[in-house]
Amino acid sequence: MGSLAYREDLEEEKDSAFTWELEANSRDNSQFKEKSFLCWQRRKHKSNVIHTAKYNVFSFLPLNLYEQFHRVSNLYFLFIIILQGLPEISTLPWFTLFVPLICLLVIRATRDLVDDIGRHRSDRIINNRPCQTLVGKSFLWRKWEDLYVGDVVCLHKDNIVPADLLLLASTEPSSLCYVETADIDGETNLKFRQAPPVTHHELTSIRKMASFQGKVVCEEPNSRLHHFVGCLEWNGRKHPLDIGNVLLRGCKVRNTDTCYGLVIYAGFDTKIMRNCGKIHPKRSRIDRLLNRLVALIFLSLVLISVALSLGFWSKVKEFKAKHHYVSPRHVQSVAAETFLTFWGFFILLSVMVPMAMFIMVEFIYLGNSMFINWDVHMYYAPQDVPAKARSTSLNDQLGQVGYVFSDKTGTLTQNVMTFKKCCIAGIVYDTESEAGSRLRAGNPYLWNKFADGKFPYRNAELLRAVRGRTDEAVREFWRLLAICHTVMVQEKDHQPVYQAASPDEEALVTAARNFGYVFVARTQDSITVMELGDKRVYQVLAMMDFNSMRKRMSVLVRNPEGAIYLYTKGADVVIFERLSKKGMTEWTTEEALASFAEETLRTLCLAYKRVDEDTYEEWRQRHREASLRLQNRAHALHQVYEEMEKGLQLLGATAIEDRLQDGVCDTIQCLKQGNIKVWVLTGDKQETAVNIGFACQLLSENMLILEEKEITRILEAYWGSNDGLLAGQGLLQSRFLQQTKVAMVINGEFLDQLLLSLRKEPRALVRDEDVDVDVEEAWQERGERTTDFLRAQRVSLTWRTLGIQLRGTGLGPRVKDSGARDGPEVRRERAFVELAARCQAVICCRVTPKQKALIVALVKKYQRAVTLAIGDGANDVNMIKTADVGVGLAGPEGMQAVQNSDYALAQFCFLKRLLLVHGRWSYVRVCKFLRYFVYKTLASMMAQVWFAFYSGFTAQPLYEGWFLALFNLLFSTLPVLYIGLFEQDVSAERSLELPQLYIAGQKDELFNYWVFLQALAHGTATSLVNFFVTLWVSHDSAGPTSFSDYQSFSVVVALSSLLSITMEAILIIKYWTVLSVLAIFLSFCFYVVVTWGCQSFWLFQISPENFPFLYADRNVLSHPSILLVILLNVSLNTLPTLALRVIYQALEKPRPKEVEEAPSEDITAVEPAPYLRRESRRRRSSYAFSHREGYAELITQGTILRRAPGVDNDMLMGQIIPCHEELSPSIQESPRCSRKMSLLGKTGHQHRGKVSSRDGGRAARRPHPRLPAELAVRGVPGDVAGGAGGVTVVEGEGAGAVGVPPPPSSPRTRGARCPPWGDCPCPGRAQWRPRRRGSPSPPPDPRRAVTRPASHPPAGLRGLPRGTRLHVPFCC
Repeated sequence: MGSLAYREDLEEEKDSAFTWELEANSRDNSQFKEKSFLCWQRRKHKSNVIHTAKYNVFSFLPLNLYEQFHRVSNLYFLFIIILQGLPEISTLPWFTLFVPLICLLVIRATRDLVDDIGRHRSDRIINNRPCQTLVGKSFLWRKWEDLYVGDVVCLHKDNIVPADLLLLASTEPSSLCYVETADIDGETNLKFRQAPPVTHHELTSIRKMASFQGKVVCEEPNSRLHHFVGCLEWNGRKHPLDIGNVLLRGCKVRNTDTCYGLVIYAGFDTKIMRNCGKIHPKRSRIDRLLNRLVALIFLSLVLISVALSLGFWSKVKEFKAKHHYVSPRHVQSVAAETFLTFWGFFILLSVMVPMAMFIMVEFIYLGNSMFINWDVHMYYAPQDVPAKARSTSLNDQLGQVGYVFSDKTGTLTQNVMTFKKCCIAGIVYDTESEAGSRLRAGNPYLWNKFADGKFPYRNAELLRAVRGRTDEAVREFWRLLAICHTVMVQEKDHQPVYQAASPDEEALVTAARNFGYVFVARTQDSITVMELGDKRVYQVLAMMDFNSMRKRMSVLVRNPEGAIYLYTKGADVVIFERLSKKGMTEWTTEEALASFAEETLRTLCLAYKRVDEDTYEEWRQRHREASLRLQNRAHALHQVYEEMEKGLQLLGATAIEDRLQDGVCDTIQCLKQGNIKVWVLTGDKQETAVNIGFACQLLSENMLILEEKEITRILEAYWGSNDGLLAGQGLLQSRFLQQTKVAMVINGEFLDQLLLSLRKEPRALVRDEDVDVDVEEAWQERGERTTDFLRAQRVSLTWRTLGIQLRGTGLGPRVKDSGARDGPEVRRERAFVELAARCQAVICCRVTPKQKALIVALVKKYQRAVTLAIGDGANDVNMIKTADVGVGLAGPEGMQAVQNSDYALAQFCFLKRLLLVHGRWSYVRVCKFLRYFVYKTLASMMAQVWFAFYSGFTAQPLYEGWFLALFNLLFSTLPVLYIGLFEQDVSAERSLELPQLYIAGQKDELFNYWVFLQALAHGTATSLVNFFVTLWVSHDSAGPTSFSDYQSFSVVVALSSLLSITMEAILIIKYWTVLSVLAIFLSFCFYVVVTWGCQSFWLFQISPENFPFLYADRNVLSHPSILLVILLNVSLNTLPTLALRVIYQALEKPRPKEVEEAPSEDITAVEPAPYLRRESRRRRSSYAFSHREGYAELITQGTILRRAPGVDNDMLMGQIIPCHEELSPSIQESPRCSRKMSLLGKTGHQHRGKVSSRDGGRAARRPHPRLPAELAVRGVPGDVAGGAGGVTVVEGEGAGAVGVPPPPSSPRTRGARCPPWGDCPCPGRAQWRPRRRGSPSPPPDPRRAVTRPASHPPAGLRGLPRGTRLHVPFCC
């Protein structure tokens, strides 16, 4: 089809049916089968075995031969060998081509076998990874390959998820599980997944898991990473499942001791493997060009053979009449002899496509690959990783790359966040230099027992200000960093260990920790900070979470003195809009932010304000009303947050460095100077990607950055022009793209809308509610998302109108009816690619692995350029496979990218040397080699054609048979092999200094059809000189000094050809070494030795027919006059060529230096176009924060908070996991690290204040001694008073005494495991009794009920104000 996007939509549509069924703890899923072929059936569920290799023991030979004979040259040689086996038409021995062909096939098969053995080895490593599988009633160690759909597995911290799992339970509160998905989508922040409530409450032991018989019904395996829909059928009830309940293969478990999952997709059915794509054989441009040239030469040989055969037909009768003594040899008819003569000429001229050239190309590719492996400049010592060419057939392609598609996380960056600078009250505190730090002996943080010894930031002046306790701004600055966050804390070896959702937050909290403001514990409604040794507990009144729309986070707290403060951190563009005033401090801070942005640091602004009690009470009332709304609740809460976050006082700004890999900026600049366009394709957020774009100098301040709205307007104008496509192209070129530098920043969602197939429009435009991605309008409800839908629909309607206009004006594609509908799609894709190709930089954010591959495929399809993809994770595998050249980085994310790549590097900066040095050298060498080989073949073999005119068109060879057989193998091999392996036009240092030299490869200047025709003409001219000058000199001559006989004439022409092509090699070699001189000398030595042996009397006696040229060379070379003829031929061939090259170089204009310069002010001042008008800011915001929304709600609900020690459930208390005896001890040793008692558990759930009972007694807010301690932490969701603590636990309600346990007669059928919102089997089930403070208490319950919170209140009761009491019986 014409549209790549349409094919992707068809695949997704096919996988949308809910026909995937599996049963837990059951491998006997024989009923789940699908029809394979005719009546045969196969298992529907695949095993977890991964096979990325192309061959196995049985398929290697037939499949490899099938692939090799897809090359036109191999088919040509096989055809010639078959003809040579026929005695009637054979002019050369059959083995002269058969043996070289076998050698060529063996060399290529060996290369493919070595590459495939590497894939088998990597597959074996992955398939043999250990994991714990539930077998019977215990977990045993098994290999990944032994997993099947329906198995229950156990994972621990830092384990890699072996298959797509349904999370059943975990040791975290509410069965949360934290995962790192950098290897899947490139995002550095942690994501949380949660088990369904039913499995969280019911599967509380291994015994219960072993008896678990649930059935999962879900969608068929597909490639949508952020989408999953299914249901769990268990005990007669159905429970919904979404992507939030699924752990994807390739994720890494973080901050979670143990979790349990059910395998739902295994092996190639997993989502990440569905995104990996298939292995396609890659061939270089020159290889494809050679195939076409072989076909062209084949046709030329057929025409030449036909012409010579016609000459034989016209001459044969005359020949018989004049030479009657040979007439008995012509016993067949003229037509039959002409037919046989045709094949004789075809075999004789078949050497025009020399087998030796293809054999030597393989050695050249292998040699250049070894040079890459041996390059010490691409060796990375810290990890002991050298560069490795995993493919040996794409080296010349490295010299023609036009587009580089790069991942961000782990490829451009180190994924390490470092606190670099800060600005407090207008004063910038920079990192001290290493020399200054060495002058101050010791660690400056030794006074702080909680300090992190690895913290790199040092500033003595700021440390004095902190310890002096006199600067209010400094104290509030660090207090804000210690309070305003969603970090969780644990204790390990009496030190706090932070668990952050993003590396940014961890860096900020660690910075506050080292400066004495140590975050030590948190509960639902409090946070404890150790401030310079003083323990202070702040009551959390509300948490206003971060999202991509708000670009800020706020915490409303009450300090121990009773004052209320609002602490806010976020992007400068939103913080400065909410400041109460703008004075000198604000201006200096803004200047500091500008300097931070120039240094490409990631910045956050910090602000606070004090809130009086009356203002808070009024705001709390509005917040409660917004929380209770049933429609547009998120929007209402957003407006309430806006009211509070006004009138702020600026404290300062932080600057965090997302550290780039060494040499990234210089590498990108060199690539851009070499006319190589770098596109960044990442799954991370737009702010982070744009910040990295500026950091690596891919983007610059004077660039016009096109985003979604501008792109849509440009494309509307592009297609809305009255003059059609050509006018649109002129519009793009003249109006703005050549007036200023342009960059494009798009996201995956917009890409889907832009490349949307017309027939798939409704399904793709409706946003799925369950997709686990950051939504730009995060606070919008279902009804308000109509705006986004309409905006997307307008884009699609533009394209639909486009299709109608094109068809109406006759400009649509003229294709058959079956493909007529694809015309507008193809034009739409081409328009987008053309616009993107004219931009200096393109950044694609939030793209899936399949979208990455789609972008690469679109550029390959419409730009006809060589593409290179580089990445380090599994999410880059599809892109690496799709690109013409794939480069994998051996990074911390694993080896998946390396295992599927063509070249493996350790750092991104080595890409510069790989392309500009090795790639360009390989391209120059291969092109010179091919041009010279074509020339020398024509120069020597075209004489056969001229000789046919003087031999009666009898297909008699001009040269000796052994000269023909060994000419390309020995006599002229070494010089051309030296050119292909060692030739250098400039040194490596010069290649890096002049990246503009690389442009010649992108334009195919060194070998193309024109260069081929030049070599053809040059070789033909050389053959004409050698043959006809020799013929002219020897004409009508006789005697001892004459060489008019057949053998002498053959020797003179052969020597003239050999010396002429050797002189040509001497002229074109630019890199002279001892090896080059030795190669030329050995070539002459081979000729002398072989000729002396073949023309010796001893071999002549043995086989006169095979060695007929007895002493022919000795007789010719013994006469000086004949030597003068040879010298004349060589001079006539060399001197004109040398003169033409000197004249051409003198007249050739130097290539303009294509250095990217900033446009002048006059150009940028031109009004570009009305559709490009956009607001410009004086200063660029360098805000970037890799945080995910939702953690604040988990904290205020208590869902994320850990239980107190000693009250874990029975599953986690006494679990002993036996190890499988078959595995090695190294695999068996995987002990669970016992969790230390957290600081949270030590401090407990501290409540402040008292509650009056009906009779005036006081009830302390503390956990009931008989209730599970976890209930003292849990509460209703954060919608209740913005996370103010949910409902309170009040003991002794009514007439009961405080803290008295229930009487023994109280029924307790399920105890603490009774589901709070399910059907309680106890008499008098739990009753919700919302009651405000001061309202009369209900009558005392005869069963001494205790009000307490619960983990999951009904949806209708969410949003109740703080202090609401819930009546729950003791039995629950």
